[in-house]
Amino acid sequence: MDKLLSQIESPADLAPLSTRQLSQLAEEMREVLCNLVSHRAAHFASNLGVVELTLALHTCFDFSRDRLIWDTGHQIYPHKMVTGRYHEFGTIRTKGGLMGYPNPGESPLDLFMTGHAGCSVSTMLGIRTADDLLHEADGRHAVAIIGDGAFSSGIVYEAMNNAGGLNKNLIVVLNDNKMSICPRTGGLAEMFDRLRSSKLYGGMKTEIVNTLDKVPVVGEPVERFLGNVKQAVKAGLHGGMLFEELGFRYMGPIDGHDIGQLRKYFDKVKQLDGPVLLHVVTEKGHGFRPAAEDPVYFHTPAPFTREQGVVVPVGKKKSSPAYTDVAAASVQRLMSVDPRVTVMTAAMCQGTKLEKVRDRYPDRFFDTGICEGHTVAFAAGQARVGLRPIVDIYSTFLQRAYDQIFQEVALQNLPVIFLLDRAGLTGPDGPTHHGMFDLGYLRVFPNMTVMAPGDAEDLAAMIEFAASHNGPTAIRYPKATALTVARPRTSIEWGKAEVLRWGQHGVIFVCGTQLAEAQEAAETLRDEGLDVGVVNARFAKPIDHELVARAVRECAFVVTVEEAALMGGFGSAVLEVAAEVDGKVDSKIDGPVAKARIHRLGVPDCFVEHADRGELLADLGLDAAGIAATCRRLAEGLELTLEDSSRHAS
Repeated sequence: MDKLLSQIESPADLAPLSTRQLSQLAEEMREVLCNLVSHRAAHFASNLGVVELTLALHTCFDFSRDRLIWDTGHQIYPHKMVTGRYHEFGTIRTKGGLMGYPNPGESPLDLFMTGHAGCSVSTMLGIRTADDLLHEADGRHAVAIIGDGAFSSGIVYEAMNNAGGLNKNLIVVLNDNKMSICPRTGGLAEMFDRLRSSKLYGGMKTEIVNTLDKVPVVGEPVERFLGNVKQAVKAGLHGGMLFEELGFRYMGPIDGHDIGQLRKYFDKVKQLDGPVLLHVVTEKGHGFRPAAEDPVYFHTPAPFTREQGVVVPVGKKKSSPAYTDVAAASVQRLMSVDPRVTVMTAAMCQGTKLEKVRDRYPDRFFDTGICEGHTVAFAAGQARVGLRPIVDIYSTFLQRAYDQIFQEVALQNLPVIFLLDRAGLTGPDGPTHHGMFDLGYLRVFPNMTVMAPGDAEDLAAMIEFAASHNGPTAIRYPKATALTVARPRTSIEWGKAEVLRWGQHGVIFVCGTQLAEAQEAAETLRDEGLDVGVVNARFAKPIDHELVARAVRECAFVVTVEEAALMGGFGSAVLEVAAEVDGKVDSKIDGPVAKARIHRLGVPDCFVEHADRGELLADLGLDAAGIAATCRRLAEGLELTLEDSSRHAS
């Protein structure tokens, strides 16, 4: 199966291979990808589509010296196979194994971790200018591979504008497969479609433009007329001349699955001066018919096997709803009763499970493409004139809209609802995708309300609450199975926590879906003689000052639990209240000073690597065993027993 691939220890081993052998190698690589997804979920269709592109790149360039950035990095798997990592490839996306994105810690041929889209042209231009300043650019090529979906990101055009002005030698390869994760949308998508279908362009561009440049002019009216004709013809050939007007020489489109043609064009662009954009047309899922026919599902499919060419899911069973499903169903219910509600997502309709909403309410659903800043400002415009927009974006991607959250939403106090999917630990996607920082970056904004549901019923109720709240709201929830914690239900009240049970020794404040784990930990501790309460915080901002003040006065210890960065997060908010209690700086919390020992559980000041979410929670002490162990250590340090609980509760 891997006769050729098993012999590739570095890209240098590709050089002796003929085009025919490279095609055979491409088939072996696709087979490895198919075998991988029989064991675990992984990025699939996007990697099938770049196999030939990867081989052509590594046979035309020497990236031990030349520069290469993949944008986005989920199409990195074939590159990893031929850069000395094939024998480790089976470990990809597992704890301690290869990352599913580029990782400079794995190979010097991975220059950046590129988990978000759009930055490759900027970073490669920075590398190119640095090489020039360090006198290391001679004979060195700089190549950025960027998908057509990423071209909706505004930063791409900022970079291209800058590159055109600097006129640096820069090669941008546009990998056009008509997709982001879902089909791309917008005016650029239509322009790319025109270019893809233009057989005229590649063969006639140079001849026609050169001929037009030689047409003599006689007098100003004739010159103006011929100039307009020339520009009109060039515009028709260029698909609007967008790239060339920005200072790039455009070439293509060419077949991204023809290794011979790819190598021919790569050798050609290497000889050109200034910035060049090579338009390469690929098929997402190429070489595996089911993935080519349904690239959305096969972007990151559940594990499957192949039986006589038919895809058979591994261990097929009815899956439990995830928090994402709960959020999508709640959004649909809200839209059915309130015509003011709209929903928008940034090229992540499938990931946020909004397909049914899109199909049922097409006029109130907006897929804005990979441009999170625009999405938030767009929502602010709708809110300003009376709508109730819901911005449904992964936590890690919403970071890209930080300034718009501040300026266009919070500062204006507009009722935009942010649904932060994939908040917390996203498991095998790793540090580029963990939603660690939203509590810290949202909590600082005046007017902003920040919520985290304790379970599935909380999430549905919070979305309904947010729709009636006159101000910006954010609700964070993880990529996990939706659980329901059995207890008497209490309604969502702004800034109020929910007490599941109070404890004589200590209390656990949970901000998020570790509520079930905290309950389990409290039950275990009670069997050991420790009376520990559990509070569902619900709100990270405004925090329930009254309840936190009571806890730090009455209890010997308080443990805060959050699936987020500790710095600036919910635990920090509890410490702020405790400081106010000690200093009596707020009339709302006058009374005895704080006496509790406070311990925060969450993500320390580091980037968390990739692993199964359950493994990561255990490593961070955020599972039931870890929460119980923390409470146990605190109790032992304070020499607490059940018999003397009344002394500590007085």
